[in-house]
Amino acid sequence: MIEGMDRTPLTRDFFDRPVLDVAPDLLGRILVRVTPEGPIELRLTEVEAYAGEIDPGSHAFRGRTARNSVMFGPPGHAYVYFTYGMWHCLNLVCGPEGRASGVLLRAGDIQVGAELTRERRNSARNDKELAKGPARLATALDIDRALNGTDAIAHPGAPLSVLHGTPPPRDQVRNGPRTGVGGDGATHPWRFWIDGDPTVSPYRAHAPRRRAT
Repeated sequence: MIEGMDRTPLTRDFFDRPVLDVAPDLLGRILVRVTPEGPIELRLTEVEAYAGEIDPGSHAFRGRTARNSVMFGPPGHAYVYFTYGMWHCLNLVCGPEGRASGVLLRAGDIQVGAELTRERRNSARNDKELAKGPARLATALDIDRALNGTDAIAHPGAPLSVLHGTPPPRDQVRNGPRTGVGGDGATHPWRFWIDGDPTVSPYRAHAPRRRAT
């Protein structure tokens, strides 16, 4: 754990802002996951912004569905989706209620509870790989669709919350295209990360999936 870290919980007002303001401001914040086995705390080092109906890369680009309804608010809730028939990914909803947007939590550094995450991520070569990538992060923190819609604004016994933490200096924040996003949203520089942090995942451009012949 980082000494002197600010453990003040983030409020709903923090998330009730435009997604491109919230996303970089989440770097250095502490995501707390309370499990039956004990708490896990992760310092966020990499995120991506998704701007709903104006963003071709967003699940909400074509409007509200049963799958993406959580993205339309209220802010400060968790949007969890299942992808490739294998993995879950965790997002935090932001912006005004009724306008879909969210921040995908891509990577982080486990500060508390590493022993719990190692059991779920036994393929990780070291602790810096425990939550290096969005699917790994969700697996390490035992995140699945049961947490979809969970309020991440701290309250007693909450399974998810976010603390103020230790945001990095502005000159250490980098941004670039989002990983794996194709089409009209491919070039949006809406991925944000802490420069030089070993837990940040490698960038990969979108690769169209080929049908078997």
